[in-house]
Amino acid sequence: MTWQQHAGELAASIIYPQSRWWKAVTTIPRHLLMPRWFDWDNETESWELRDGPSDESAWMAAAYSGQTRVTRVGPVHADEAGPGQRYRGWPTSSSTAPGLVVAMYRHAQIYDGADILDIGTGTGYGAALLTRRLGAEHVTSIDVDPYLTHIAGARLSTIGARPEILTADATGELPGSYDRIVPMMSAPKVPESWLTALRPGGRLVFSLARTSVLITANKNPDGSAAGQVEWYPAAFMAARHGPDYPSGLDDMLAAIREAEGEHISHGRYPVLDVTWGWELDAILEATAPGIRHHYEHDDKNGMETAWMIHEDGSWARAAGNENEPPIVHQSGPRRLWDILEDIRHRWVTDGALPLRGANVKIDPDGTCHLTRGNWSATIG
Repeated sequence: MTWQQHAGELAASIIYPQSRWWKAVTTIPRHLLMPRWFDWDNETESWELRDGPSDESAWMAAAYSGQTRVTRVGPVHADEAGPGQRYRGWPTSSSTAPGLVVAMYRHAQIYDGADILDIGTGTGYGAALLTRRLGAEHVTSIDVDPYLTHIAGARLSTIGARPEILTADATGELPGSYDRIVPMMSAPKVPESWLTALRPGGRLVFSLARTSVLITANKNPDGSAAGQVEWYPAAFMAARHGPDYPSGLDDMLAAIREAEGEHISHGRYPVLDVTWGWELDAILEATAPGIRHHYEHDDKNGMETAWMIHEDGSWARAAGNENEPPIVHQSGPRRLWDILEDIRHRWVTDGALPLRGANVKIDPDGTCHLTRGNWSATIG
């Protein structure tokens, strides 16, 4: 099969032939924008380099399978990785799944002639789709990583796509004004600069970091914006401001791993891995932002243990047998497990959580107010 045939099959899996994105998806050679990538190896618990030109069949399958492909792990880009070496760390750049890319554009309600800011250049695939659809003069793409913007620009040029590509931190000052702002990254709050750069009547989409929450909002004449939390889940890597993410709270986790809490109690509900429950994880982040999670399951004795830690010094550890209430240790200014259990109790009693479909009001400084019924939360 030719790459065009692969691209046609990819398009058929994510959009209809009548879609205005059909031509773009079927004519962009995604494989040329990601000649190397990383695959996760469960056996070694590490990232393994894949080189496309050395195995063309695997290259085509990876590029047109419709999946996100990791192209950078920690500070190491796949282009610079050594063959046969294993890498450990968090993914820091990727070629986002084409279906998710197009879904973000649909939520942005992109129209012909609109000026678009594409945040998170990555491999340049999103910028290529936008350029094919709108023309290069309407597309600006930014990334915090100068290597990514350089190599993406060079590769896009070889396929005839020449949007403006700049190196910039998306959470800082932006290089112009736009009708649509579409990020392929997430952030803990809406950056104030987005509201400043968005033209009156313009529209932005926003993915809340560490969740699958997608917010869409239109800018009002007073500089604020109004919209909603979409039902569609969209999860992205968090914005970074340097070559890698900070080390996080690993040292704190080690310190409290077996510590006795200031408050010890029995939990109401069994232990769970919060990060696997997209709805629960999302509303917890909206309610109490910044909590980090760690979960372990002991196959020998069926014991489950979950840790919750926050940079304000709060922490919780819950441990118990499968499907049984755990013993919970908590310390610090807040009782993190109690916050989680209050949300779980609402889920059990109401049969649903109120986050999806919530109304959104965004202040000019980026503070996001969410309301639905008698529930409310503030992000930022």
